[in-house]
Amino acid sequence: MATQFSVKDGIPWKRRFFTIWSGQALSLLGSNLVGFAVIWYMTVTTGSATVLAIASLVGILPNVILGPFIGPLVDRWDRRRTMLVSDATVAAATLVLALLFAVTEVALWQIYLLLFIRAVAGAFHGSAMQASTSLMVPVEHLSRVQGVNQMLNGGLNIIAAPLGAILYEALEMQWILAIDGITALVAILPLLFFQIPQPDRSASELLSGQASGYLDDLKAGFRYVWNWKGMLILSLMAASLNFLLSPTSALTPLLIKDHFGGSVLDVGTYNSVFGVGVVVGGLLLGVWGGFRRKIVTSLLAVALLGAGILINGLLPANMFTLAVFSAAVFGFSLPIANGSIGAIMQSSVAPDMQGRVFTLLGSFSGAMAPIGLAIAGPISDLTGIQAWFRVAGGFTLFMGLFGLLIPVVMNIETNNAANNQPQPVPAAVEEGIQPE
Repeated sequence: MATQFSVKDGIPWKRRFFTIWSGQALSLLGSNLVGFAVIWYMTVTTGSATVLAIASLVGILPNVILGPFIGPLVDRWDRRRTMLVSDATVAAATLVLALLFAVTEVALWQIYLLLFIRAVAGAFHGSAMQASTSLMVPVEHLSRVQGVNQMLNGGLNIIAAPLGAILYEALEMQWILAIDGITALVAILPLLFFQIPQPDRSASELLSGQASGYLDDLKAGFRYVWNWKGMLILSLMAASLNFLLSPTSALTPLLIKDHFGGSVLDVGTYNSVFGVGVVVGGLLLGVWGGFRRKIVTSLLAVALLGAGILINGLLPANMFTLAVFSAAVFGFSLPIANGSIGAIMQSSVAPDMQGRVFTLLGSFSGAMAPIGLAIAGPISDLTGIQAWFRVAGGFTLFMGLFGLLIPVVMNIETNNAANNQPQPVPAAVEEGIQPE
Protein backbone atom coordinates (compact mmCIF):
# COMPACT_ATOMS: atom_id res chain seq x y z
CA MET A 1 0.00 0.00 0.00
CA ALA A 2 1.06 3.59 -0.56
CA THR A 3 1.36 4.24 3.17
CA GLN A 4 4.08 1.58 3.39
CA PHE A 5 6.22 3.22 0.73
CA SER A 6 9.77 3.50 2.06
CA VAL A 7 13.30 3.98 0.81
CA LYS A 8 15.33 0.80 1.46
CA ASP A 9 15.70 1.57 5.19
CA GLY A 10 12.04 0.73 5.88
CA ILE A 11 11.06 4.21 7.15
CA PRO A 12 7.47 5.05 6.06
CA TRP A 13 7.43 7.80 3.47
CA LYS A 14 5.20 10.14 5.51
CA ARG A 15 7.53 10.12 8.50
CA ARG A 16 10.59 10.81 6.35
CA PHE A 17 9.08 13.39 4.03
CA PHE A 18 7.03 15.42 6.48
CA THR A 19 9.79 15.53 9.09
CA ILE A 20 12.12 17.01 6.48
CA TRP A 21 9.30 19.18 5.11
CA SER A 22 8.48 20.60 8.55
CA GLY A 23 12.04 21.79 9.03
CA GLN A 24 12.04 23.39 5.60
CA ALA A 25 8.66 25.04 6.27
CA LEU A 26 9.99 26.62 9.47
CA SER A 27 13.04 27.85 7.58
CA LEU A 28 10.79 29.38 4.91
CA LEU A 29 8.88 31.27 7.60
CA GLY A 30 12.15 32.66 8.96
CA SER A 31 13.24 33.64 5.45
CA ASN A 32 9.97 35.46 4.77
CA LEU A 33 10.19 37.34 8.05
CA VAL A 34 13.74 38.45 7.30
CA GLY A 35 12.83 39.33 3.72
CA PHE A 36 10.07 41.66 4.94
CA ALA A 37 12.22 43.18 7.69
CA VAL A 38 15.21 43.80 5.40
CA ILE A 39 13.10 45.43 2.68
CA TRP A 40 11.31 47.61 5.23
CA TYR A 41 14.65 48.55 6.83
CA MET A 42 15.96 49.74 3.45
CA THR A 43 12.68 51.55 2.79
CA VAL A 44 12.88 53.46 6.07
CA THR A 45 16.61 54.20 5.99
CA THR A 46 16.99 55.13 2.30
CA GLY A 47 13.54 55.99 0.92
CA SER A 48 14.96 55.06 -2.48
CA ALA A 49 12.99 53.15 -5.09
CA THR A 50 16.26 52.37 -6.85
CA VAL A 51 17.64 50.69 -3.73
CA LEU A 52 14.51 48.53 -3.43
CA ALA A 53 14.62 47.66 -7.13
CA ILE A 54 18.25 46.57 -6.86
CA ALA A 55 17.41 44.47 -3.80
CA SER A 56 14.61 42.75 -5.72
CA LEU A 57 16.85 42.07 -8.70
CA VAL A 58 19.63 40.70 -6.48
CA GLY A 59 17.12 38.26 -5.01
CA ILE A 60 15.57 37.21 -8.34
CA LEU A 61 18.28 37.22 -11.00
CA PRO A 62 20.54 34.49 -9.54
CA ASN A 63 17.69 32.00 -9.92
CA VAL A 64 16.97 33.14 -13.47
CA ILE A 65 20.56 33.34 -14.71
CA LEU A 66 22.22 30.54 -12.76
CA GLY A 67 19.28 28.10 -12.70
CA PRO A 68 20.16 26.18 -15.89
CA PHE A 69 23.74 25.75 -14.67
CA ILE A 70 22.72 24.71 -11.15
CA GLY A 71 20.42 21.91 -12.33
CA PRO A 72 23.15 19.61 -13.72
CA LEU A 73 25.10 19.99 -10.46
CA VAL A 74 22.06 19.03 -8.39
CA ASP A 75 21.61 15.92 -10.55
CA ARG A 76 25.29 15.01 -10.15
CA TRP A 77 25.68 15.73 -6.43
CA ASP A 78 24.21 14.00 -3.42
CA ARG A 79 20.92 15.86 -2.94
CA ARG A 80 20.87 15.51 0.85
CA ARG A 81 24.34 17.08 1.12
CA THR A 82 23.29 19.81 -1.31
CA MET A 83 20.36 20.72 0.95
CA LEU A 84 22.55 20.56 4.06
CA VAL A 85 25.19 22.88 2.59
CA SER A 86 22.52 25.26 1.24
CA ASP A 87 20.76 25.55 4.61
CA ALA A 88 24.09 25.96 6.41
CA THR A 89 25.14 28.68 3.95
CA VAL A 90 21.93 30.63 4.52
CA ALA A 91 22.32 30.28 8.30
CA ALA A 92 25.96 31.39 8.25
CA ALA A 93 25.39 34.39 5.97
CA THR A 94 22.38 35.54 7.98
CA LEU A 95 24.11 35.20 11.33
CA VAL A 96 27.16 37.10 10.03
CA LEU A 97 24.91 39.97 8.96
CA ALA A 98 23.18 39.85 12.35
CA LEU A 99 26.57 40.21 14.01
CA LEU A 100 27.38 43.19 11.77
CA PHE A 101 24.12 44.88 12.75
CA ALA A 102 25.01 44.32 16.40
CA VAL A 103 28.50 45.84 16.29
CA THR A 104 28.58 48.38 13.47
CA GLU A 105 26.60 50.32 10.88
CA VAL A 106 25.68 48.01 8.01
CA ALA A 107 26.35 49.14 4.44
CA LEU A 108 23.92 48.49 1.59
CA TRP A 109 26.43 46.33 -0.26
CA GLN A 110 26.53 43.97 2.72
CA ILE A 111 22.75 43.56 2.59
CA TYR A 112 22.91 43.01 -1.18
CA LEU A 113 25.58 40.35 -0.63
CA LEU A 114 23.38 38.56 1.90
CA LEU A 115 20.42 38.61 -0.49
CA PHE A 116 22.63 37.28 -3.29
CA ILE A 117 24.05 34.44 -1.16
CA ARG A 118 20.57 33.51 0.03
CA ALA A 119 19.25 33.51 -3.55
CA VAL A 120 22.05 31.25 -4.83
CA ALA A 121 21.78 28.86 -1.89
CA GLY A 122 18.00 28.88 -2.27
CA ALA A 123 18.30 27.93 -5.93
CA PHE A 124 20.41 24.89 -5.05
CA HIS A 125 18.19 23.96 -2.13
CA GLY A 126 14.87 24.40 -3.95
CA SER A 127 16.00 22.34 -6.92
CA ALA A 128 17.35 19.54 -4.71
CA MET A 129 14.19 19.40 -2.57
CA GLN A 130 11.86 19.46 -5.55
CA ALA A 131 13.83 16.80 -7.41
CA SER A 132 13.98 14.61 -4.30
CA THR A 133 10.26 14.73 -3.56
CA SER A 134 9.35 12.29 -6.33
CA LEU A 135 11.80 9.76 -4.82
CA MET A 136 10.38 10.13 -1.30
CA VAL A 137 6.64 10.37 -2.04
CA PRO A 138 4.52 7.71 -3.82
CA VAL A 139 3.38 8.96 -7.21
CA GLU A 140 -0.31 8.82 -6.27
CA HIS A 141 0.30 11.32 -3.47
CA LEU A 142 2.39 13.87 -5.37
CA SER A 143 -0.61 16.11 -6.15
CA ARG A 144 -1.62 16.15 -2.50
CA VAL A 145 1.90 17.03 -1.40
CA GLN A 146 1.94 19.82 -3.97
CA GLY A 147 -1.34 21.05 -2.52
CA VAL A 148 0.20 21.13 0.95
CA ASN A 149 3.18 23.09 -0.44
CA GLN A 150 0.89 25.60 -2.12
CA MET A 151 -1.15 25.94 1.09
CA LEU A 152 2.09 26.66 2.98
CA ASN A 153 3.01 29.40 0.51
CA GLY A 154 -0.43 30.95 0.85
CA GLY A 155 -0.24 30.84 4.62
CA LEU A 156 3.17 32.51 4.58
CA ASN A 157 1.75 35.27 2.38
CA ILE A 158 -0.90 35.92 5.01
CA ILE A 159 1.19 35.88 8.18
CA ALA A 160 4.74 36.85 7.15
CA ALA A 161 4.12 40.56 6.55
CA PRO A 162 2.12 41.36 9.72
CA LEU A 163 4.35 39.13 11.87
CA GLY A 164 7.43 40.70 10.30
CA ALA A 165 6.05 44.16 11.04
CA ILE A 166 5.43 43.24 14.69
CA LEU A 167 8.94 41.86 15.05
CA TYR A 168 10.42 44.94 13.33
CA GLU A 169 8.77 47.20 15.91
CA ALA A 170 9.63 44.94 18.86
CA LEU A 171 13.18 43.78 18.09
CA GLU A 172 16.42 45.16 16.71
CA MET A 173 17.44 43.95 13.26
CA GLN A 174 20.15 41.63 14.52
CA TRP A 175 17.61 39.63 16.53
CA ILE A 176 15.23 39.31 13.58
CA LEU A 177 18.12 38.08 11.46
CA ALA A 178 19.08 35.66 14.22
CA ILE A 179 15.58 34.12 14.03
CA ASP A 180 16.16 33.26 10.39
CA GLY A 181 19.60 31.86 11.12
CA ILE A 182 18.16 29.64 13.84
CA THR A 183 15.27 28.39 11.67
CA ALA A 184 17.79 27.51 8.93
CA LEU A 185 19.77 25.48 11.47
CA VAL A 186 16.55 23.76 12.58
CA ALA A 187 15.92 22.77 8.95
CA ILE A 188 19.26 20.97 8.97
CA LEU A 189 18.39 18.66 11.88
CA PRO A 190 16.05 16.25 10.01
CA LEU A 191 18.60 15.95 7.21
CA LEU A 192 21.10 14.59 9.74
CA PHE A 193 18.81 11.68 10.63
CA PHE A 194 17.01 10.82 7.39
CA GLN A 195 18.56 9.67 4.14
CA ILE A 196 17.30 11.13 0.86
CA PRO A 197 17.33 8.67 -2.04
CA GLN A 198 19.47 9.31 -5.06
CA PRO A 199 18.21 8.65 -8.60
CA ASP A 200 19.58 5.67 -10.48
CA ARG A 201 22.34 6.27 -12.97
CA SER A 202 21.04 7.56 -16.29
CA ALA A 203 20.39 5.10 -19.06
CA SER A 204 23.07 6.65 -21.26
CA GLU A 205 25.68 6.19 -18.52
CA LEU A 206 24.64 2.57 -18.04
CA LEU A 207 24.97 1.94 -21.76
CA SER A 208 28.39 3.55 -22.02
CA GLY A 209 29.72 2.47 -18.63
CA GLN A 210 31.14 5.98 -18.10
CA ALA A 211 29.94 8.99 -16.15
CA SER A 212 28.97 11.93 -18.33
CA GLY A 213 30.67 15.32 -18.07
CA TYR A 214 29.08 18.51 -16.77
CA LEU A 215 28.64 20.06 -20.22
CA ASP A 216 27.13 16.83 -21.51
CA ASP A 217 24.64 16.92 -18.62
CA LEU A 218 23.83 20.55 -19.34
CA LYS A 219 23.13 19.86 -23.01
CA ALA A 220 21.16 16.73 -22.12
CA GLY A 221 18.75 18.84 -20.07
CA PHE A 222 18.04 21.11 -23.03
CA ARG A 223 17.59 18.14 -25.37
CA TYR A 224 15.30 16.41 -22.91
CA VAL A 225 12.86 19.32 -22.87
CA TRP A 226 13.20 20.08 -26.59
CA ASN A 227 12.43 16.50 -27.63
CA TRP A 228 9.44 16.23 -25.32
CA LYS A 229 6.90 18.29 -27.27
CA GLY A 230 4.22 18.19 -24.60
CA MET A 231 6.56 19.58 -21.94
CA LEU A 232 7.99 22.12 -24.39
CA ILE A 233 4.53 23.50 -25.18
CA LEU A 234 3.57 23.45 -21.50
CA SER A 235 6.73 25.38 -20.60
CA LEU A 236 5.96 27.99 -23.27
CA MET A 237 2.45 28.31 -21.85
CA ALA A 238 3.86 28.73 -18.32
CA ALA A 239 6.31 31.40 -19.50
CA SER A 240 3.49 33.25 -21.28
CA LEU A 241 1.36 33.14 -18.14
CA ASN A 242 4.24 34.45 -16.03
CA PHE A 243 4.74 37.26 -18.53
CA LEU A 244 1.06 38.19 -18.37
CA LEU A 245 0.20 37.61 -14.72
CA SER A 246 3.29 38.85 -12.85
CA PRO A 247 2.50 42.50 -13.68
CA THR A 248 -1.06 42.14 -12.35
CA SER A 249 0.32 41.66 -8.85
CA ALA A 250 2.45 44.81 -9.13
CA LEU A 251 -0.40 46.82 -10.67
CA THR A 252 -3.08 45.76 -8.18
CA PRO A 253 -2.42 48.59 -5.65
CA LEU A 254 -2.81 51.14 -8.47
CA LEU A 255 -5.95 49.40 -9.72
CA ILE A 256 -7.50 49.61 -6.26
CA LYS A 257 -6.38 53.20 -5.63
CA ASP A 258 -6.93 54.82 -9.04
CA HIS A 259 -9.84 52.82 -10.47
CA PHE A 260 -11.81 51.71 -7.43
CA GLY A 261 -10.84 54.72 -5.30
CA GLY A 262 -9.71 52.47 -2.48
CA SER A 263 -7.44 53.06 0.50
CA VAL A 264 -4.45 51.20 1.89
CA LEU A 265 -6.93 49.25 4.03
CA ASP A 266 -8.69 48.10 0.88
CA VAL A 267 -5.36 46.96 -0.57
CA GLY A 268 -4.70 44.98 2.61
CA THR A 269 -8.17 43.43 2.46
CA TYR A 270 -7.70 42.43 -1.17
CA ASN A 271 -4.31 40.84 -0.46
CA SER A 272 -5.60 39.03 2.62
CA VAL A 273 -8.56 37.56 0.71
CA PHE A 274 -6.16 36.49 -2.04
CA GLY A 275 -3.99 34.74 0.56
CA VAL A 276 -7.01 32.99 2.04
CA GLY A 277 -7.94 31.81 -1.46
CA VAL A 278 -4.45 30.36 -1.90
CA VAL A 279 -4.72 28.48 1.40
CA VAL A 280 -8.18 27.10 0.56
CA GLY A 281 -7.08 26.06 -2.95
CA GLY A 282 -3.96 24.38 -1.60
CA LEU A 283 -5.99 22.64 1.11
CA LEU A 284 -8.49 21.36 -1.45
CA LEU A 285 -5.72 19.98 -3.68
CA GLY A 286 -4.02 18.45 -0.65
CA VAL A 287 -7.19 16.59 0.36
CA TRP A 288 -8.63 15.86 -3.08
CA GLY A 289 -5.53 15.40 -5.22
CA GLY A 290 -7.25 16.58 -8.40
CA PHE A 291 -8.74 14.64 -11.27
CA ARG A 292 -7.14 11.38 -12.33
CA ARG A 293 -5.50 13.28 -15.21
CA LYS A 294 -3.58 16.04 -13.47
CA ILE A 295 -3.28 18.08 -16.68
CA VAL A 296 -7.07 18.47 -16.77
CA THR A 297 -7.03 19.78 -13.19
CA SER A 298 -4.28 22.27 -14.03
CA LEU A 299 -5.77 23.60 -17.27
CA LEU A 300 -9.24 24.08 -15.78
CA ALA A 301 -7.65 25.94 -12.85
CA VAL A 302 -5.73 28.13 -15.33
CA ALA A 303 -9.00 28.98 -17.08
CA LEU A 304 -10.64 29.86 -13.75
CA LEU A 305 -7.59 31.93 -12.80
CA GLY A 306 -7.91 33.86 -16.07
CA ALA A 307 -11.60 34.48 -15.36
CA GLY A 308 -10.70 35.97 -11.97
CA ILE A 309 -8.18 38.36 -13.53
CA LEU A 310 -10.56 39.26 -16.36
CA ILE A 311 -13.27 40.22 -13.86
CA ASN A 312 -10.93 42.85 -12.42
CA GLY A 313 -10.36 44.24 -15.89
CA LEU A 314 -14.07 44.64 -16.60
CA LEU A 315 -15.57 45.83 -13.32
CA PRO A 316 -16.85 49.42 -12.97
CA ALA A 317 -15.40 51.60 -10.22
CA ASN A 318 -18.32 51.08 -7.82
CA MET A 319 -17.94 47.27 -7.60
CA PHE A 320 -14.87 46.81 -5.43
CA THR A 321 -16.62 44.08 -3.43
CA LEU A 322 -16.77 41.94 -6.56
CA ALA A 323 -13.08 42.70 -7.17
CA VAL A 324 -12.31 41.24 -3.75
CA PHE A 325 -14.30 38.16 -4.74
CA SER A 326 -12.20 37.89 -7.90
CA ALA A 327 -9.08 37.98 -5.70
CA ALA A 328 -10.42 34.92 -3.89
CA VAL A 329 -11.03 33.17 -7.24
CA PHE A 330 -7.54 34.07 -8.45
CA GLY A 331 -5.94 32.91 -5.21
CA PHE A 332 -7.98 29.71 -5.09
CA SER A 333 -7.03 28.73 -8.65
CA LEU A 334 -3.33 29.48 -8.42
CA PRO A 335 -2.21 26.62 -6.11
CA ILE A 336 -4.38 24.10 -7.96
CA ALA A 337 -2.85 25.07 -11.31
CA ASN A 338 0.73 25.24 -10.04
CA GLY A 339 0.45 22.22 -7.76
CA SER A 340 -0.96 19.98 -10.49
CA ILE A 341 1.78 21.00 -12.92
CA GLY A 342 4.40 20.37 -10.25
CA ALA A 343 3.00 16.88 -9.65
CA ILE A 344 3.04 16.16 -13.40
CA MET A 345 6.68 17.14 -13.64
CA GLN A 346 7.70 15.15 -10.55
CA SER A 347 5.90 12.02 -11.74
CA SER A 348 6.80 12.25 -15.44
CA VAL A 349 10.35 13.64 -15.62
CA ALA A 350 13.04 10.99 -15.18
CA PRO A 351 14.45 11.26 -11.60
CA ASP A 352 18.04 11.70 -12.79
CA MET A 353 16.93 14.63 -15.01
CA GLN A 354 14.72 16.50 -12.57
CA GLY A 355 17.34 18.93 -11.27
CA ARG A 356 18.16 20.05 -14.79
CA VAL A 357 14.60 20.17 -16.09
CA PHE A 358 13.13 21.99 -13.09
CA THR A 359 15.81 24.69 -12.96
CA LEU A 360 15.78 25.13 -16.74
CA LEU A 361 12.02 25.60 -16.92
CA GLY A 362 12.01 27.70 -13.75
CA SER A 363 14.66 30.05 -15.16
CA PHE A 364 12.88 30.40 -18.49
CA SER A 365 9.54 31.10 -16.84
CA GLY A 366 11.05 33.38 -14.19
CA ALA A 367 12.81 35.50 -16.82
CA MET A 368 9.42 36.47 -18.23
CA ALA A 369 8.35 38.28 -15.04
CA PRO A 370 10.70 41.30 -15.28
CA ILE A 371 10.05 41.52 -19.03
CA GLY A 372 6.32 41.60 -18.40
CA LEU A 373 6.75 44.24 -15.71
CA ALA A 374 8.85 46.42 -18.02
CA ILE A 375 6.17 46.30 -20.73
CA ALA A 376 3.02 46.39 -18.62
CA GLY A 377 3.88 49.64 -16.83
CA PRO A 378 4.10 51.90 -19.88
CA ILE A 379 1.14 50.19 -21.57
CA SER A 380 -1.02 50.69 -18.48
CA ASP A 381 0.00 54.35 -18.29
CA LEU A 382 -1.11 54.83 -21.90
CA THR A 383 -4.27 52.71 -22.04
CA GLY A 384 -5.54 52.68 -18.46
CA ILE A 385 -4.84 50.41 -15.51
CA GLN A 386 -7.59 47.91 -16.37
CA ALA A 387 -6.31 47.24 -19.90
CA TRP A 388 -3.54 44.86 -18.81
CA PHE A 389 -5.97 42.95 -16.60
CA ARG A 390 -8.34 42.46 -19.55
CA VAL A 391 -5.57 41.24 -21.86
CA ALA A 392 -3.92 39.04 -19.23
CA GLY A 393 -7.18 37.58 -17.94
CA GLY A 394 -8.68 36.97 -21.37
CA PHE A 395 -5.56 35.32 -22.77
CA THR A 396 -5.11 33.18 -19.64
CA LEU A 397 -8.73 32.01 -19.85
CA PHE A 398 -8.26 31.19 -23.54
CA MET A 399 -4.97 29.37 -22.93
CA GLY A 400 -6.46 27.18 -20.21
CA LEU A 401 -9.37 26.09 -22.42
CA PHE A 402 -7.32 25.81 -25.63
CA GLY A 403 -4.77 23.60 -23.88
CA LEU A 404 -7.51 20.99 -23.48
CA LEU A 405 -7.54 20.66 -27.29
CA ILE A 406 -3.78 20.04 -27.76
CA PRO A 407 -3.13 16.26 -27.85
CA VAL A 408 0.57 16.36 -26.87
CA VAL A 409 -0.31 18.47 -23.83
CA MET A 410 -3.27 16.34 -22.82
CA ASN A 411 -1.15 13.17 -23.11
CA ILE A 412 1.85 14.59 -21.26
CA GLU A 413 1.46 12.19 -18.32
CA THR A 414 1.60 9.06 -20.47
CA ASN A 415 3.63 10.19 -23.48
CA ASN A 416 6.73 11.70 -21.90
CA ALA A 417 10.38 12.04 -22.77
CA ALA A 418 11.32 9.00 -20.71
CA ASN A 419 9.59 6.78 -23.26
CA ASN A 420 12.16 7.82 -25.85
CA GLN A 421 15.27 7.45 -23.72
CA PRO A 422 17.78 4.57 -24.05
CA GLN A 423 16.85 1.58 -21.93
CA PRO A 424 19.14 0.72 -18.99
CA VAL A 425 21.41 -2.27 -19.21
CA PRO A 426 20.08 -5.12 -17.04
CA ALA A 427 21.97 -5.42 -13.75
CA ALA A 428 23.27 -8.89 -14.60
CA VAL A 429 24.84 -7.66 -17.83
CA GLU A 430 26.25 -4.55 -16.18
CA GLU A 431 28.02 -6.67 -13.59
CA GLY A 432 29.52 -8.90 -16.26
CA ILE A 433 27.22 -11.89 -15.59
CA GLN A 434 26.14 -13.46 -18.83
CA PRO A 435 22.44 -14.36 -19.02
CA GLU A 436 21.65 -17.98 -19.62
